[in-house]
Amino acid sequence: MRQRSRFSFHLTLVAALCAGVLAVSGARAADDADKVPVDPPLRPVLDPHYGDVLFEFYQGRYFPAITKLEASQVFNRMQHHADEAEILRGGLLLSYGLHQQAGEVFEALLARGAAPSVRDRAWYFLAKVRYQRGLMPEANRALARIEHRLPAPLEDDRRLLQANVLMALGDNAGASKILTPIAGPRGDDLYARYNLGVAQIRAGDTAHGTQILDDLGRQTMPDEESRALRDKANVALGFAALKAGKPQDARTFLQRVRLQGIEANAALLGFGWPADAHGSPKLALVPWVELAGRDASDSAVLEAQLAVPYAYAELHADAQALKRYENAISNFETEDANIDATIAAIRQGKLIEGLMARNPGEEMGWFQTFRDVPLMPHARLLTPVIAGNEFQEAFKNYRDLQFLGHNLAEWHANLGVFGDMLATRRQAFADRVPKIRAQQDASGQNIAQLQQRSDDNAAALKQAEDAADGTAFADANERELQQRLARVTSTLSSLPADADPGLVEAHDRLRRVSGALAWQLAHEFPARVWDAKKGQKQTEDALVDARAHDEQLARAQRDEPAHFEDFARRIAELQARLDVLTPRVATLGTEQQGALQEIAITSLASQKERLAQYTAQARYAVAQLYDRATEPKEGDHAAKP
Repeated sequence: MRQRSRFSFHLTLVAALCAGVLAVSGARAADDADKVPVDPPLRPVLDPHYGDVLFEFYQGRYFPAITKLEASQVFNRMQHHADEAEILRGGLLLSYGLHQQAGEVFEALLARGAAPSVRDRAWYFLAKVRYQRGLMPEANRALARIEHRLPAPLEDDRRLLQANVLMALGDNAGASKILTPIAGPRGDDLYARYNLGVAQIRAGDTAHGTQILDDLGRQTMPDEESRALRDKANVALGFAALKAGKPQDARTFLQRVRLQGIEANAALLGFGWPADAHGSPKLALVPWVELAGRDASDSAVLEAQLAVPYAYAELHADAQALKRYENAISNFETEDANIDATIAAIRQGKLIEGLMARNPGEEMGWFQTFRDVPLMPHARLLTPVIAGNEFQEAFKNYRDLQFLGHNLAEWHANLGVFGDMLATRRQAFADRVPKIRAQQDASGQNIAQLQQRSDDNAAALKQAEDAADGTAFADANERELQQRLARVTSTLSSLPADADPGLVEAHDRLRRVSGALAWQLAHEFPARVWDAKKGQKQTEDALVDARAHDEQLARAQRDEPAHFEDFARRIAELQARLDVLTPRVATLGTEQQGALQEIAITSLASQKERLAQYTAQARYAVAQLYDRATEPKEGDHAAKP
């Protein structure tokens, strides 16, 4: 079974789920299951917190995105995007491999009437994750929840996925039925054609399945991935022909496989067997000698190192056979020692350290993959186990635990900073409030006294306005002039009228000046009344602000200590949670490292067992050769590997 490797699952998950993440939920479902539902219309982001989550999401920072999303959901900050936020949360949970939690989210959305286009895509990706994790029944149930056709190219991917699931469940006939419409004789979907051929052979339709794989095995391919699939088809045909007792057909199929492809070793090993079966060990030597000189980490190479001396023995070239067997035994012993050294390095933690150093990651997530093997002795021995799904999954879990451990450590440091900030703010508050009260007391006036003065000024202003008393609004110069005029008037009044001839003129001048001052005060009266009212209004507004400030200060004196205690309690609670979670994550990390190491060691141990079997076969063949040399008998042959 093969799924498209060119299909970038991570990016497609992001694109497909987000294609509807800004859409209006509750769109009407399509009436025809064979039609692709139309996506609901998009709408702008109305909640800033949701926009912040989307920013983190599209930057590829999924952990901050889901953290902010769930925090905003707790505080009900995304009322305009409740369903869209749930869709995004389900996708993020899915990206971490939490398929059960994601399934619960999608089922809840289904109950709330989410848009069919979004819902069907969600079920598809949920099935995809379950398939990748080997949960075939669960993947099949998720696929069954898809009600309509998916948009291209997801529909073909869904069919291929469903066929893979059915094949894994043993329903090869059902898989063939699904694959037939998308895997014609020369269809573009190479993986669908390959899987269809395999499914038909498994279902008993050998002729049609072989024909499909044969067409695929002879087709000209445009790229390396397609050529690798062609090689795989030819190897499958070759070994099927060998099993069916058709060695010549097997040679025809296996001869198509490239010498430098990933299937080359298996093809070279199988290519020699038909020649040996026809009594032509000399022809078998050609591919086996080539294979025996390749990297011994492949079991096919180890088998070739036994097959070559066997062929020489069949040709009665006993000296060459003996030398080859002894070389094979030496190689097996060296390889066995290399495996022991690798196991020792793994137990010292060098495998995990090397993988983390060579494959750093700033994010956690189920889609975080690694490709570089660690820099350690005989690392080539680890390539098969590292490439295995079991190890890949276990390493993702380990790396996620390391990420969480670092995140908890950062929060531990942050809580210390928050505690210091709280202590500083508490001390500043304790120092500042008494100083403010002391300044108020030192001024000798409080809000009530200032209010009384304002009220008195307002009453005086109204009285002056009602009386049209311009003198009430005289400025300092005018008041000084009024006082001078009053003194002059008093002086002139105290003198006899005939005391001096100039008194008449003085009285006249006093009258003119007094009249000019009265006219000026009357002329400026409206403007000065307006200015006075404006000033009074500003005073009253300032008093309102002062009263509010005083009330805030009183509330702060009453409430802030409780707020400080609440913050301190929350910090203490979070610290207590960190104290519990940190050692748990560290313990789980250690256990996961042990599990990872055990997976690798178990694989290497199986290689050791295989080497022991090969060594025993080689030693037995050597003993047979010595027996034949000492007691030659016509028709004796070496043990067949």
